[in-house]
Parts: sequence; C-alpha cells; structure tokens
Amino acid sequence: MVAVRKNVALFACALLICVLLWLNSRAHADERQAIIISAAISLKNAFEAIGREFQTQYPGTVLHFNFGASGDLMMQIEAGAPVDVFASASLQEMEELKGKRLLLNDSFSTFAANNMVLIAPLEAPAALNSFSGLNTHGVKRIAIADPKTSPAGRYAQEVLAYFQLGDLIKDKLVLAGSVRQVLDYVARNEVDAGMVYASDALALADKVRTAATAPALSHKPVVYPIALLKQARNKSLAEAFILFVASDAGQMILKTYGFNPAA
Repeated sequence: MVAVRKNVALFACALLICVLLWLNSRAHADERQAIIISAAISLKNAFEAIGREFQTQYPGTVLHFNFGASGDLMMQIEAGAPVDVFASASLQEMEELKGKRLLLNDSFSTFAANNMVLIAPLEAPAALNSFSGLNTHGVKRIAIADPKTSPAGRYAQEVLAYFQLGDLIKDKLVLAGSVRQVLDYVARNEVDAGMVYASDALALADKVRTAATAPALSHKPVVYPIALLKQARNKSLAEAFILFVASDAGQMILKTYGFNPAA
C-alpha cells in the first residue's frame, strides 16, 4: 500500500511538471511577457486578485498560477518544473530550496502572515468553542492538512501538542491533501472540525464558523516567503510581480483577503 501511494504521488508530481512545461512552451511561443507562479493554495484568492491588478499596471503580461500544498510545489521545483516565482506558506520549503541553490541570489523575503484557527460547519451545533472541545464525544472527525506536504498540517500538529491533545485525538484525525481541502471537508459537513488559516475561514464564512483562534505561542509564526527562482525565464517581470506583492496595493489586497502584514 505504501509503495502504491508513493507511485501515485510520483505520477502526480510528474504530471504537474508536464503541465508546467507545456505552459512554459506556450509562454515562449507567445510574444507577450509571461511568468509561472507557484504559490501556496491558501494564497489562491488573494494572488488571483493581485494578478488582475498587476496586469492592469503591466498590460500585455500573462500570469500562469500553479496553486498547491507548499511541500508539493517545492518538490516540483526540485524536480525541474519551470517556475519563475515561488510563494510558500512557511519558511521551511524556502530554506530547503535556498540550501539547494535554486533561488536567485539565495534570497527570499516575507510578505504576509496568518493565524491558525479552529473551524466547524456553520450548521453544526455551536457547542465547539475551544481546542479542548476536540476531545469530547461529540467531535468524531477532525480534518488537518497532511503535515508531510503542507505547512498548515505542521502548524496544526504544533497547536495540538501545545494543548496536549495529540495522543488523545489522533484516531479522530483526517488528513487532507491541502488546507483548502480541509476547508472543503468542513464546509460540506463531512467532518466535525478542522484547522485552517484565518484567511481560509474568511473565504467560506457563509459555510464555516471560527470556533477558536490558536494562541501565537502555540505554533511557529505563520509567515509567507516569496522568491525569484534562479531558473526564471523572465527575471525582470518576475521581480516586478514580487515587488508588487510587497507594495501598498498588493498589501491592501492581502489584507482584504484576511492576511496580516509580515513582521
């Protein structure tokens, strides 16, 4: 079973790389300027809005977004995916790429921060209002992102350890492929609770409610770094996008979508 899962994961990674290579070939064939941006799935709504505003200021540019779990995106880059800009949901993935000399000038910057929250289906009874409530009979299934590939999953594990719940609720945990999948599970009432970023909870505020916010000391700071890849095809345009994300306009859009400024 483990071998089958590994083969499926490798196939999925190879398929995504093929898609990115196809996008890369399209960009070469197109006379307009184009870049490929791999970004943590929690940034999807905000980055798509930033992309639209960026294109109004840089007419004729084309932005190809590739969203997913930060760990999966990192592995795609390591395997040779033609990515120009990478934005992850933790420092760990960026540090690994830096160690492998895959970032231009071996540098990156942080542009946003976030909070971890506990969410429940909006239609569920309002009894759940704390992390300790996860260890009650009424809560049978708790979704978190897979810690092996998603920073949100690692943050969730840290929060559970802080509240000394790790061993008590381990049999209740449902691992999802990404933080957005956790959000979907809760929104569809397929689980009793989930742990996501505050920005994710805001994205589906009509279907989920925030039951509790994790204390800052309960997990490593949730920060979002962004970097220009050494292999970037159009470095000037990629750098312009990174600068726009950090600009007042970019930061205002991020705030609108529930992100905090980077400390």
